[in-house]
Amino acid sequence: MSNLAIGYLSFGTLLVLISMRVPIGVALGGIAVAGLTAITNWRVGFSLFSAVPFELIGDWSLSAVPMFMLMGFVCTETRLTSSLFQAMRVALAGVPGGLAVASVAACTLFAAASGSSVATAAGMSRIAVPEMLRNRYDPGLATGCVASAGTLGSLIPPSILMVVFAVFAGSSVGKLFVAGVLPGIVSALMFTAMIIIRVKLKPSLAPDLPERPRPIERLTALIEVWPLPVLIFGVLGGIYAGWCTPTEAGAIGALLATVVAVFRGQFTWAAFWRAVRLSAEGTAALFIIAVGAGLYARFLGITGVPAHLTEALIAYGTSPLMITLLICVVYLILGCFIDSIGIMLLTAPIMIPILKAAGIDLIWFGIIVVKLLEIGLVTPPVGLNVFVIKSTLGGEVSLATCFRGAAWFIVTDLVTLTILIAFPAISLFLPSFMD
Repeated sequence: MSNLAIGYLSFGTLLVLISMRVPIGVALGGIAVAGLTAITNWRVGFSLFSAVPFELIGDWSLSAVPMFMLMGFVCTETRLTSSLFQAMRVALAGVPGGLAVASVAACTLFAAASGSSVATAAGMSRIAVPEMLRNRYDPGLATGCVASAGTLGSLIPPSILMVVFAVFAGSSVGKLFVAGVLPGIVSALMFTAMIIIRVKLKPSLAPDLPERPRPIERLTALIEVWPLPVLIFGVLGGIYAGWCTPTEAGAIGALLATVVAVFRGQFTWAAFWRAVRLSAEGTAALFIIAVGAGLYARFLGITGVPAHLTEALIAYGTSPLMITLLICVVYLILGCFIDSIGIMLLTAPIMIPILKAAGIDLIWFGIIVVKLLEIGLVTPPVGLNVFVIKSTLGGEVSLATCFRGAAWFIVTDLVTLTILIAFPAISLFLPSFMD
């Protein structure tokens, strides 16, 4: 059997292992070692274990991951984000579907502190969804809103997915962070517009609330969320101005979150150590997958599969737009069955060489990939964010209702995705000032 055939055979083997619930990192690494052993010998196959993990984990850019995780967990464990929803509720009172719109706004701000879609959805679901249900909001709208708006945790920087993509694509983490700002805002505005239009057409989805806060009350509510703008400025401002690297910005963000928690009297050592432990566990899990993906990428490179696919696409004259659309279809399908980190690391060894050969801007495409992975987080049957909402509510709302509510937001996300593909300047405008 040729090296190329072994490389393509690994795809099927990988899908079988994933369907058997073998951890993705273990499946990727195991196939890489077994495949390289089949091509050469067992000494060469196992030599990957001594080189690739150190080379990959030693990448300075990946050290941003534990820092941003720590910042997010410090914010959640010390309850710095607990007043977000109530502040947005008061500020947006009177808007059609005000509680749902407030959930989107709160998730957007929460995303700037967490870096994780699942963490954003989990944090807001405990506060926003019960409040909407108490006010007789449609259960599908209430759950779908938080599940979908929670995905903004991946698109709005800091984003752990962006760090991982930048490392594998050889792109600038800082530029990718800055590129996500406008698409994140556009996504939030699209969600908001959809909610308002739906409620206008069918008011029973979200009954009006009786209270009408005075302007001074709205201003007071907004002042309550001052820690988030401080964190956003400290992290993104430093990166955009070139004062610090993404890793340094993550450390600054974690320090700022801790200082703010102390200032507000919400800091406890127990909460801090929980944040440290959760950050360590999350980082370890992600790095295991990253090492497996690194091993698999090295194996595929030796088999020649990426080069073969690239040559085939170029030979058929496939345009950059067609390549983009084909990859989008693949991601949307995979998103129905595999988690976001797994998809990215599974496809990166194949996708990155093709994108580079086609001359596609990797910063722009990084945003497209993150947006596609966001959609996968709410797509049945394995929409992770939807399951997070369901687990929070227990038997109060059925899983089918949650997915039904998310369907409107999936359609909205597909429209937003089309806009981002049609107008790359939305993603590339701010990074252009960093050259």
